[in-house]
Amino acid sequence: MDDLIFLGIESSCDDTAAAVVTGDRRILSSVVSSQTDLHADFGGVVPEIAARAHAERLDLAVEQALSEAGMALRDLSGVAVTAGPGLIGGVMAGVMCAKGIAAGAGLPLVGVNHLAGHALTPRLTDGVAFPYLMLLVSGGHCQFLHVTAPEDFSRLGGTIDDAPGEAFDKLAKLLALPQPGGPAIEAEAAHGDPDRFDLPRPLLDRPGCDMSFSGLKTAALRLRDRLIAEQGGLRQSDRQDLCAAFQTAVAEVLAEKSRRALAASPVPLLAVAGGVAANGTIRAAIERVAQDHGARFLAPPLRLCTDNAAMIAWAGIERFRLGHRDGMDLTARPRWPLDSHATPMLGSGKKGAKA
Repeated sequence: MDDLIFLGIESSCDDTAAAVVTGDRRILSSVVSSQTDLHADFGGVVPEIAARAHAERLDLAVEQALSEAGMALRDLSGVAVTAGPGLIGGVMAGVMCAKGIAAGAGLPLVGVNHLAGHALTPRLTDGVAFPYLMLLVSGGHCQFLHVTAPEDFSRLGGTIDDAPGEAFDKLAKLLALPQPGGPAIEAEAAHGDPDRFDLPRPLLDRPGCDMSFSGLKTAALRLRDRLIAEQGGLRQSDRQDLCAAFQTAVAEVLAEKSRRALAASPVPLLAVAGGVAANGTIRAAIERVAQDHGARFLAPPLRLCTDNAAMIAWAGIERFRLGHRDGMDLTARPRWPLDSHATPMLGSGKKGAKA
């Protein structure tokens, strides 16, 4: 089925995206319309604003994706759409758009788990074989997945509260840095001393691969407040050192948990996806762990690490090849665990439900 051509639609959070991808792993187009400016004044994603923006932009994104790919609806083999997990208003907008296109053009419809899109990205970018280990680390999700087939995922561990990207965003807000917080903190940390402040490494004293970042964020808040009380304000060097310490703590937690995941589930490849994977310090720490275990390390290009529709189109192709089709009764799901046998993770980050 290398001649398949799928339209992908993604709207689970604050990026409206559409893409056209082929069965032989060619990305003919990938359009992402960011809503960062719409949410900038609120310090985070506002679900109602996101849903409205998706409804206004989805048809334009699809039209642009088809145009850039040089395709018409009649040229497509099917339509894949994120059906969850995520902010329910945005997911509903995407599902309804995909249903309309599929019904109007007489195309097969395939609902895709957003997390599966991330988890299968290494197969799109590098054609990797099963099995492999995926660390999905983003603003709304953080978990280790042992991937053995397009619909076979075993969760080895995950965050029980804040995802790392969410913690970065919250710290940036505490330090009056711009959003999204990850790039802002990394830029400050580049000029800071990571050893000046001693921040905790949550859950490293417990076995397993589960993680927690809420306490780390709270420790950073208390440190900020103490510095302000002692000095009457926060100096630039304080902010830079605090960012460096925080970034190092997150990197060390993710590295140690990656080490445990590889020990528990030896595989030839450790892949990372999600916006946090763009952080150089974190990526380098995880890559060293992979090298220590003799595993290949793979981080897809940043444009395919963050939310995009190319990964959704590819995941739809993978499911389509297994014979999966959805009807007009496809529903949007705020929660949708990849590993249905694992105990549900606690918490739900501001950028969508953890599953």
